[in-house]
Amino acid sequence: MPLRIEDYALIGDCETAALVGRDGSIDWLCWPRFDSGACFAALLGTPQHGRWLLAPSDSTAQTQRRYRDGTLILNTEFNCAQGGVVVSDFMPPREREASHLVRMVRGLGGRVAMRMELTPRFDYGAARPWIRALEDGSGWSMVSGPDAVYLRSSIAVKLQRQESNLVAEFEIGAGDSVAFVLSYAASHLPPPAPLDGSAALDETGTRWNQWSSRSAYAGSYSDAVSRSLITLKALTYRPTGGIVAAPTTSLPEALGGVRNWDYRFCWLRDATLTLLALMHGGYYDEARAWRGWLERTVAGSPDDLQIMYGIGGERRLTEWTADWLPGYENSAPVRIGNAAANQLQLDVYGELMDALHHARIGGLDYDADIWELQRVVVQHLERIWEQPDEGIWETRGGRQHFTYSKVMSWVALDRSIKAVEDLGLEGPVERWREVRQKIHADICNRGFDAKRGHFVQSYGSTALDASLLQIPLVGFLPPDDPRVLGTVAAIQRELVVDGFVLRYNTHETEDGLPANEGAFLACSFWLADNLVLQGRHDEGRALFERLLGLRNDVGLLAEEYDPRVKRQVGNFPQAFSHIALINTAFNLNTASGPAQERAQEGQSTPGS
Repeated sequence: MPLRIEDYALIGDCETAALVGRDGSIDWLCWPRFDSGACFAALLGTPQHGRWLLAPSDSTAQTQRRYRDGTLILNTEFNCAQGGVVVSDFMPPREREASHLVRMVRGLGGRVAMRMELTPRFDYGAARPWIRALEDGSGWSMVSGPDAVYLRSSIAVKLQRQESNLVAEFEIGAGDSVAFVLSYAASHLPPPAPLDGSAALDETGTRWNQWSSRSAYAGSYSDAVSRSLITLKALTYRPTGGIVAAPTTSLPEALGGVRNWDYRFCWLRDATLTLLALMHGGYYDEARAWRGWLERTVAGSPDDLQIMYGIGGERRLTEWTADWLPGYENSAPVRIGNAAANQLQLDVYGELMDALHHARIGGLDYDADIWELQRVVVQHLERIWEQPDEGIWETRGGRQHFTYSKVMSWVALDRSIKAVEDLGLEGPVERWREVRQKIHADICNRGFDAKRGHFVQSYGSTALDASLLQIPLVGFLPPDDPRVLGTVAAIQRELVVDGFVLRYNTHETEDGLPANEGAFLACSFWLADNLVLQGRHDEGRALFERLLGLRNDVGLLAEEYDPRVKRQVGNFPQAFSHIALINTAFNLNTASGPAQERAQEGQSTPGS
């Protein structure tokens, strides 16, 4: 049986990432960057396509693991009849052309027989590399086309090749240590210089602790917030400032199903909440870098605006399937790239305007050219907001007039008006006010079901949608408005399963895909935010603490949770889930958290 998704932990160097299993296996690693096809391991649970195992030979060994406080260094302790060892997995800060993954084994007591087995595969498991001993005898090289990895250790003479694998068997006693270093470099370059594992461990710990010490969060749940901020940092691509939604592809939203997507890209809709989480957390350098990625990426014609981009701002994210992979727990197809990049999703215009507005009022540097770009984008939105689109959930069942898309179109106009009224920027504010009023009236007339007393997923529909929880959070209507209260109550009645919120009822909604998926964790945090804004603090806190209980043993969350099988599902770890956790913690512990701050920026249009 493959490990559960929550049995993995994340390590990374802010340019790439790996997932380390509870059993000592590394079953997912992308080099040289998050979205690279140069994968050393292809997909969780398919070791025939690539794996790196480092564990006691005794398969009955008990494990316990945790991150070193304030760091992304994972310590996994194994205890068996012969004694105990701890394996420290980490990626040192990247240097020049090389990137390293270090696995340090230290003896805790007794004398433990260990086994190391490396099954290297490239190109999503399709290519077996050429394996050769290094000329200096320090280890082995594995080359496949443009990519090469190198394995060295302090017991290099005992590393042996078995067909297309590298193995080592050794014993480790109390106080002993052994380091295995896997290094990546382009295959046309010389092998990277050997790395001192012990020194790298100390340096990596120091750098992460220095970063963590900058956190401005001082309320309850500090451990959960700290781990989420570290995770968000780990998902940041240092060269550009882009933040990937997750480091994985095709981990299913329903086990055995087809709702499997590539999340190794940057979504514009994450922009505002990401900025607020970083700025409230005290990480203004990261907020500036993310804002910089955002501005560079959307520059150009507003007709070309996409919902997502590559970590460098790449636009072509062509979707294809790796049909030689069975998928996690037979959840096929395995998709590379994401065709949703070409969809029309009107909500991203609101997210873009809201993010840039909060960047200004949050004190980030002002750029007059960006305001001019915003004006052009708003002018484009004025022409297209009445069109149907694919919506926030990137449905593949055809375009509709999604209510949330219209709400975020309103946000785009509202924040542009605020920039003129409150910040003194120049723009056609009278025309914008007229359009804002028109959008508001259209939503209230066509997106609200008076008979049922709640807003609906799309015009003419009776279905609910968890995105409607954003209506008070973005300031479209006050949290105590009867229409908002009715919508929140309806979502609690009809979309909550085992206490957690579904995005929508997939049995009732035509989204072009088979029914069934887990509860969407970010939506569940949004419900907690709504309860807080309604003054129902105890209920909001109780829901938040239930959500914290879904984290795995090292504090990580996937995209969704399936209450039927009581497992995390979807890509892992998911930035959006951790961003929502951070912001809800601030909402519960400060007088003016991100939800209050964002809601106050909105306003009710006269006559609504």
